[in-house]
Amino acid sequence: MLNLSLLESARRPIHYFASVDSTMRVAAELAQRGEPAGAVVIAEEQTAGRGRLGRSWFSEPETGLYFSVILRPEMAAAEAPVVTLALGLAVACAIQQTTGKACDLRWPNDVLLGGRKCAGILAEMAAEGERVRHIIAGIGVNVNHAVFPEDLAETATSLRIETGREWRRESLLAGILTESDRCMDILAKGGAAAIVELFTRGPSYATGSVRPVVDR
Repeated sequence: MLNLSLLESARRPIHYFASVDSTMRVAAELAQRGEPAGAVVIAEEQTAGRGRLGRSWFSEPETGLYFSVILRPEMAAAEAPVVTLALGLAVACAIQQTTGKACDLRWPNDVLLGGRKCAGILAEMAAEGERVRHIIAGIGVNVNHAVFPEDLAETATSLRIETGREWRRESLLAGILTESDRCMDILAKGGAAAIVELFTRGPSYATGSVRPVVDR
């Protein structure tokens, strides 16, 4: 079970569930009721976790990170797709800081280790006119999975598989949230161009080589 005491100093609302159908659904309902930016919905298990293009997200209980963050960026709705890329950079950076393994990013939402997917980001926007009202960012990370279902075995991996050891999910979660805040700040100050520049400087899918995805 996750020990969320590491997040107490962050002073952000945390909604924890042992099991839920989808953290994105819960977060969307909370956002509609006015829950502030930065609020997190996290579950030990999702029974109907959502991936891109209507796919499901494999959510083995108490093994990975399955959470959604409410974002309220001041930006035009047309610019919202870059948020997925900003969060991909954040997740990749946090994984690299935690494990020492450099990640690749596959546009727009896949984080890869060893050429296989270890994390994904799904962002859904609600708008008022031409402005973003809120974005629900669903993030799934395969942390301590030892095996995957047959239909995922060739395309999915985990931090445990790639490094040969288990990792503290709480520490990785704290790192992802910190890096997400930082990347969203970069986006707010520098616009989409600043995030695209970070992407093109880092992941091997863009440049042909692996380097740290966010400069310190």
